[in-house]
Amino acid sequence: MPNFLSKLLSAGADKDLKEYQRITAHVNDLEPRFSAMDDEELSGQTKLFRERIENGETLDDLLPEAFAAVREASRRTTGMRHFDVQIIGGIALHRGTIAEMKTGEGKTLVSTLAGYLNALEGKGVHIVTVNDYLAKRDSEWMGQIYRFMGLKVGLLQNGMRLNLKKPAYQADVTYGTNSEFGFDYLRDNMVTRPSLRVQRGHHYAIVDEVDSILIDEARTPLIISGAGTKSAGTYKDFARAVRGLTPDVDFEMDEAKHTIAATDEGLKKIERNLGIDDIYADPSGQLVNHLQQALKAQYMFHRDQQYVVVDGEVKIVDEFTGRIMEGRRYSEGLHQAIEAKEGVLVREENQTLATITLQNYFLMYDKLSGMTGTAMTEDAEFREVYHVPVQVIPPNKPVIRVDHDDLVYKTVAAKFNAVADDVAERHAKGQPCLVGTVSIENSERLSRILDKRGIKHNVLNAKYHEREAQIVAQAGREGAVTIATNMAGRGTDILLGGNPKAMAEDMLREQGFYAPVKGGEEPVVPTEEQRAAALEKAKAICDKEREHVVAAGGLAVIGTERHESRRIDNQLRGRSGRQGDPGETQFYLSLEDDLMRLFGGDRMDRISAMMTKYDMPDDMPIKSKLVTRAVESAQRKVEEVNFAMRKSVLDYDDVMNKQRQVIYEERNKILDGKDLMSHVEEVTYDTVQRKVNEYCSETADPEEWDLAGLDKWVRDLTGRTDGPTFTVDSDQGDITDAVDAFVNTCYKEKEQRLGDQIMSDLSAQVMLRVIDTRWMTYLQEMDYLKTGIGLRGYGQRDPLVEYKSEAYAAFTELVNTMYEDFLRTILRIEIAVRPTAPAKPQGDDEALSDELRGAQYSGPAEVDGDHSVPARRSAADAPRKQGGNGNANAGAGKPRTYRKDEDPDPYVGVGRNDPCPCGSGKKFKNCHGRNR
Repeated sequence: MPNFLSKLLSAGADKDLKEYQRITAHVNDLEPRFSAMDDEELSGQTKLFRERIENGETLDDLLPEAFAAVREASRRTTGMRHFDVQIIGGIALHRGTIAEMKTGEGKTLVSTLAGYLNALEGKGVHIVTVNDYLAKRDSEWMGQIYRFMGLKVGLLQNGMRLNLKKPAYQADVTYGTNSEFGFDYLRDNMVTRPSLRVQRGHHYAIVDEVDSILIDEARTPLIISGAGTKSAGTYKDFARAVRGLTPDVDFEMDEAKHTIAATDEGLKKIERNLGIDDIYADPSGQLVNHLQQALKAQYMFHRDQQYVVVDGEVKIVDEFTGRIMEGRRYSEGLHQAIEAKEGVLVREENQTLATITLQNYFLMYDKLSGMTGTAMTEDAEFREVYHVPVQVIPPNKPVIRVDHDDLVYKTVAAKFNAVADDVAERHAKGQPCLVGTVSIENSERLSRILDKRGIKHNVLNAKYHEREAQIVAQAGREGAVTIATNMAGRGTDILLGGNPKAMAEDMLREQGFYAPVKGGEEPVVPTEEQRAAALEKAKAICDKEREHVVAAGGLAVIGTERHESRRIDNQLRGRSGRQGDPGETQFYLSLEDDLMRLFGGDRMDRISAMMTKYDMPDDMPIKSKLVTRAVESAQRKVEEVNFAMRKSVLDYDDVMNKQRQVIYEERNKILDGKDLMSHVEEVTYDTVQRKVNEYCSETADPEEWDLAGLDKWVRDLTGRTDGPTFTVDSDQGDITDAVDAFVNTCYKEKEQRLGDQIMSDLSAQVMLRVIDTRWMTYLQEMDYLKTGIGLRGYGQRDPLVEYKSEAYAAFTELVNTMYEDFLRTILRIEIAVRPTAPAKPQGDDEALSDELRGAQYSGPAEVDGDHSVPARRSAADAPRKQGGNGNANAGAGKPRTYRKDEDPDPYVGVGRNDPCPCGSGKKFKNCHGRNR
């Protein structure tokens, strides 16, 4: 059905392609005109194009001339002239579609066409890549074209200071990763001053490797988080308690659905090991969560598969690319459970401060487009979620690669031996081999087999990701053998015979250039003549090797296992046969592979029975259409499961998305100068009316009114004891008016005492702090709710409907009580003059309003032994340096939640008897300070 639906939806694609070809012909007709221009005249076209836009012309009107100008600029700066199919791809990107172009078709260059055209409007173009290396490479490489045409190019990198990010976003074209763009959006909605915001809107995005970012990574929402509260000892206790359990006796596990649960017998063992009578008696539900995460960490997450341990730190491995996801952490205590299992330092669990899914982030763009080698299999999802269709762009040269039928072996060991035999045979005749594996463990297993046979090879996986681009660039050399985890090295072309530029750089390094010099001197950089000589020598070597490689059959891509997504298999195949090169692909499978074992179903059982019945030796493969159909069926099942998981993440985030927009919109209004003081009277009346109705309900008998409670609330709100008093004879409306008048009087008196400007600044800072604190608490409540909401299904209730209902009620409470918190803080805060400290330079990262540095909150007196001390909390206690905490909740199924820790400790310097900065209302020593 999905395939039929995709064909139906893509029925108009051919019509669009014909239109794009007509426009391309027009661009070709303009080429002589732009070729005749000198450099100054060509770069001056940008100014003319912008003037024409101001005079009412559209981007579509300018497209042929703009594309012709970019093509000529590229020829002069990079030496590359856009092929006609690249022009077609550029038109597809400009039209807001996803361009599916084969590997090696030059997608990076295609992006410059639509990027330049859309940058002419001056609203900024974001080009999104899968990693920092590609963002940096492309910003320098393609940046030559933009800069030649007079545009500014910005670059975002992980860990970059905020004062460098703002100019990057102000540029006409900005390169960065999806997580960096998303985290910056979240940070911008946490700042306390407008000057600390870095982004300037979401106009147009071009997403490179769009399937990887918008599909594969869409299960992992971005979360910025701060320090939490859980003790490391609890994780260690549970890690010890779940060791040595027996599968199917002490716990039941479903690998396909990624679920695990202790049996009654196993639970008794665990409780006995912990010295706990009943884990489920814990009213907070935290012990149950510890148990669940400890079981997952011990039996479902394996070292060198889902994660690696480097320098005593657990690091997540991206299951799709094989890269280490630096700084990211699983959420809900899973990462801590893995750390406890591995015996490394258990880092404190974090609390969510801000979150958004990649889907909802990219849906904010006015126009979204993307490019990849494989998108058509996900066409229905792109249309349904992102409202972006897929356009297949024909290749520049026909694909002549030979794709062999899969070979299926009985055991994994037999399969790997067969792979090693194949590699040895191809290596002997000089044919380069790229071997794809699905895990680091498999990469290293195959590497050991090849070592024993004396076959020289490179291993490219998450442990060696820093050498990724260099290794992939030379994977097409004569006799080269490269073992790569899944799609490691995406974005780097494999040229038959080798990459002369990369080889030239290696030659120069061998000659001593670029190496660090003792004494702190700058490394020696080669001259242009030395570069040219090295490049010429490298080209001669590569040209000679290319002849031998072509004669040997081109690049051989060998897959050691089918991935759970057909798209990833197609990406691996696509590394061979670029630009009309010869090539071969061959997949080796075994009946013990995870995909076959978990999702193969009856067909796999029949194949296994047949191999056993005929006593087929382990080293004899079978080729059968039955096998091919079974594999494809299994992949479709997994794709459906994964789509359901991504849809679940989006469904739950959609509930919060409108609420997030309301909160962020209110924050931005305050940052942009919204006059809170003019709204105080109306806010005060609404708050007072709600509380009076709570204590003195119209439906209740006046004798039952809680006048003492109302009086206490007024004292708590204002910090004063001279408020109005009431009797049961009072009218509810009179009570409301009297309390409202008293609170307004308190506010006006404070305003007169402090002055309009300080009161205005103070109100803005206090309101921002209240919004942030309330929003953080709300997010934490939603995290807990989401964790257990699935159990509602056992009661025949839809968990999503229940979640929506409870989220709405919680958000209503947030809005209702937000202004009450604001009034309580603003009425009780006092300005204290601190001793003058020596001035020190400050960047935007740390700047705060000078008037508010001494502002402190005077709460009710608290007794500490024989001493009565006022509780104090800085009114400007909003986060100064926002950390990027990438985090993801996988929804149903895999908890693939990532965090990226940059936040400073918010609890440094807090007094033991001060109110805890988390907003709980408890003393610090009874809350986050308990274990400090």
